[in-house]
Amino acid sequence: MSTHHFLVSTLAAPTMRSLLRPVLVSAVFFMLLTGIAYPLATTFIGTALFPEQAKGSLIQRDGQVVGSRQIGQYFSQPAYFHGRPSATVGVDPADPSQSIAQPYNAAASGAGNQGVLSSSLLDAVAERSKAYRLMNGLAEDAPVPVDAVTASASGLDPHISVANARLQAARIARMRDMPLAQVQVLIDRYTQARQWGVLGEPRVQVLELNLALDRVKSVQPAVR
Repeated sequence: MSTHHFLVSTLAAPTMRSLLRPVLVSAVFFMLLTGIAYPLATTFIGTALFPEQAKGSLIQRDGQVVGSRQIGQYFSQPAYFHGRPSATVGVDPADPSQSIAQPYNAAASGAGNQGVLSSSLLDAVAERSKAYRLMNGLAEDAPVPVDAVTASASGLDPHISVANARLQAARIARMRDMPLAQVQVLIDRYTQARQWGVLGEPRVQVLELNLALDRVKSVQPAVR
């Protein structure tokens, strides 16, 4: 070994040892800070200031949790308001290697990722529009709210637009033998205003509205 290499290796060993301790201390410190202290602090603050939201914004009926205000549910019976289409998928029970459509699957939040030029999206919108008009007794060329025929970015949107809810109101009134005005009053009651008065659009919480319908005049349990 040359004198030069011997001197370099001799000097490098103390340098590495001097760096090892601060590196380990720094790693442990940030692990405790970001992995334990920060999550505990945010959980404590969130629970103290926003207890309902921190626990999941849960909705109860007769003492039983039936859902969350933040996650939609799939309703298909004509006596219930229908939510926004959902593009979420899940494991096929018949073939675990395959995926199938599972609307409002909270374990697989996501969108269809289809652009405006996608033929699959255009076909789906056309099919949904036809089904929506047929379900709600609308004319073949009647305008359809965009949220009635397209999925949200999360696939879990618990709201629909006010226009969407009002177009479904006549069907609900007919299926439940209720005055249309009574259904419209319930829609207004469960319409949420723009956030802070400026963000977003007025929207209707579907699950809460359907539960209110059941309290007024119940039908067979909804198919979800």
